[in-house]
Amino acid sequence: MGYIQYLRQYVGHNPILTAGCGLLVFNENQEVLMELRTDYQSWGFPGGAMELGESFEETAKRELEEETGLIIDEMKLLEVMSGKDTYREYPNGDKLYDITAIFEVRRYHGKLKIGDLESKELRWFSLKEIPENLSPMTEKYWDKIQKYYQEYL
Repeated sequence: MGYIQYLRQYVGHNPILTAGCGLLVFNENQEVLMELRTDYQSWGFPGGAMELGESFEETAKRELEEETGLIIDEMKLLEVMSGKDTYREYPNGDKLYDITAIFEVRRYHGKLKIGDLESKELRWFSLKEIPENLSPMTEKYWDKIQKYYQEYL
């Protein structure tokens, strides 16, 4: 059982504070990896919640490997998001505010494959063709980080 599931036993659906990461993983064609998420039935970037004792970097490496089979060789911190803009409510009623480190990943290895129940599909997208059906939090990430990729938009 993960840390958040443990907390939920005591607080139910009430808001909690979490920490996690979002990952912009690029291939050699400057396409970004996205996952069709099972919780929102919409597209998002790989990433997830921190477990007790993990650093943001450790969380990023674990989450990417769990969700996609890819192993990070090198990453770069782009942004840290926090505050009211990170509030979200999941379809099951869970509420939270998140401190989110957003990393860019261009060096990785491994074979791309769906590795958990959070993803229905993994697909590479041109930055000009990011799907419109984004999860609510992914929309907020994307609004915040587009400035880094203006040359590709």
